[in-house]
Amino acid sequence: MFPPSQSYNLDVEAISGICGSVSIACWVVVFSPQIVENFRRSSAEGLSVEFVIIWLLGDFANIIGSVLQKVLPTMIILAVYYTFADIVLLAQCFYYRGFQLRDPKPAPRSSTTDNERAPLLANGNGSGTDSLRPRDQPRASSVVSIGERFHSQADVKPPTPSAPRPVWVTVLVNGTAILVVVAAGVCGWFLSPAAQRHDNHPIPDDDDTSLDFSLWGQIFGYLCAVLYLGSRVPQLLLNYRRKSTEGLNALFFLFACIGNLTYVLSIFAWLLGSLGTLFLDMAVFVQFFLYKDSEDLDRGRSLEEEEEQ
Repeated sequence: MFPPSQSYNLDVEAISGICGSVSIACWVVVFSPQIVENFRRSSAEGLSVEFVIIWLLGDFANIIGSVLQKVLPTMIILAVYYTFADIVLLAQCFYYRGFQLRDPKPAPRSSTTDNERAPLLANGNGSGTDSLRPRDQPRASSVVSIGERFHSQADVKPPTPSAPRPVWVTVLVNGTAILVVVAAGVCGWFLSPAAQRHDNHPIPDDDDTSLDFSLWGQIFGYLCAVLYLGSRVPQLLLNYRRKSTEGLNALFFLFACIGNLTYVLSIFAWLLGSLGTLFLDMAVFVQFFLYKDSEDLDRGRSLEEEEEQ
């Protein structure tokens, strides 16, 4: 007979560790899809350079805060890795678009329509339906010339595919990539010493795992959080101005979403306990004001009864 397999005790601490490991796995590969997308398209047009710069400043603040706060060396190594990946993205933006610290504004559509109508107004002297007929032919010819121009550029630069992939292929590829990364994070936790200590030898209570408080470390930590929050705004504005997300890889932001979500889940039990007790304490505090008048009436009645006796 085979020996019974080892059972894992998946309590709150274990689930928290698994979510934290999945979060780290997502953040390790978060930049890879966008770097590959920029290289494949030979363009970084869809990526906001201001978004990358602000994110890079946030990673610099993360490194400084981690060093001052004296966190684990692995966290400092990850912060340095994030900074290096940001530098690669920023280098791609400068290489493909030139050294520009601001996102280029999209060309207004009115100028293109004016250029199309200018020769038509100069040559068209008729009125009614006769004046409308010549306008259709130059528009068609201009569309054909633009199409031929794009085809000629595609012949010169073959990296970009001529037809987009079907939706089901994109969903299958992205879903497979996400499952692989999540599985790697889960396996990483089960193979880590933390899982073995959790199952066999729990960490004793007298272990000193607390961090030394550093004022500047806290300041840089809050600065890092503000920069991370503000970094998404330029990308949102660029997508709004372009009315397109072409050039962005969905996995770039999917891994970021999953990384943030699993990080929140890794500390959700402690957040829930703190927020739950905070809510109940506030409810008790409100009761002080609700029952203050009734308590004063009871005290007054008791004093009157004592005086009568």
